[in-house]
Amino acid sequence: MGDFEFEGRVEKLIPAEVRMISGCADSQTSADVGHVGQFQLPDPAGRAGGACTSALLKVLYAEERAPTEDLSWVEVLTRMREILRGDYTQIPQLTSSRKLDVHSPFNIVPPGSYGTRRAVLIGINYVGQQGELSGCHNDAKNIKKYLMNVHGFLEDDIVCLFDDGYHRSPTKNNIIYALQNLAADSQPGDVAFVHYSGHGGFVPDDDGDEEDGYDETMIPVDFQSAGQIRDDDLFKYLVGPMQAGVTLTALMDCCHSGTILDLPYRFMADGAAENMGKDERYDTEKFEGINVVFGGAVACCLVELCACLWDCFDMLMGD
Repeated sequence: MGDFEFEGRVEKLIPAEVRMISGCADSQTSADVGHVGQFQLPDPAGRAGGACTSALLKVLYAEERAPTEDLSWVEVLTRMREILRGDYTQIPQLTSSRKLDVHSPFNIVPPGSYGTRRAVLIGINYVGQQGELSGCHNDAKNIKKYLMNVHGFLEDDIVCLFDDGYHRSPTKNNIIYALQNLAADSQPGDVAFVHYSGHGGFVPDDDGDEEDGYDETMIPVDFQSAGQIRDDDLFKYLVGPMQAGVTLTALMDCCHSGTILDLPYRFMADGAAENMGKDERYDTEKFEGINVVFGGAVACCLVELCACLWDCFDMLMGD
């Protein structure tokens, strides 16, 4: 398939401009997590939070101030790599639904953006469970401050899911509803942001669409009863339904996260790559077979019901 045909098929599959920064490739584990085996969370070895989130904020929000210089995507990821190099082996990478010029200025809100800015922030410490973490709530709260203070996001347009007994719980259903709601609400000209800090893993591929035989996953707080959130689910509920004209940026701070959003272009900050390139393993036919869930009548009713329940919960908790 030629590049022109490939680009055309990708634009039909993923109408929005979607960019994802991840802490490591599918084969790597992030600094505070390991892979999930037999549905047991790994020992975090005393680490408090996600190294990827911390490194990004050191580059973009040191001392709670935005950098005085415009940084390119390459510069952001390279500086993250330098911060991580001392203690960690993970290599930050950028994947995208379009072939970005990685030497162009980094942005979450594109120049001239006129729409609403929405975010879903997920921090899971797995309180009381084996493999409990201690810093994922702080990761998400720090990202929230960065989005509000630097990029003009409003608090009312930011949904937080933390397992702290106060915010909405990051259960599998709540995470899917929040992402589905984000996709349904976002209109051309809007900006969306998703941050996930928690455990990530992989499970045997159940439909034969993964080259390595595994689906990458997010691990919700109730994974033992509800199961994990596969990369196919994220494409089905978030990536595929997002409308053309929307800019979505995701920061996935978990292990095995390199292709968790299944995006076709990739840049790794390994010092060897100079530009973003097409992922030669990317199979458009795989995604043409996924039944993307748009914000139709049934989906919207479920999302609105969940949002109503969330609002009632917020009122009761005084949030």
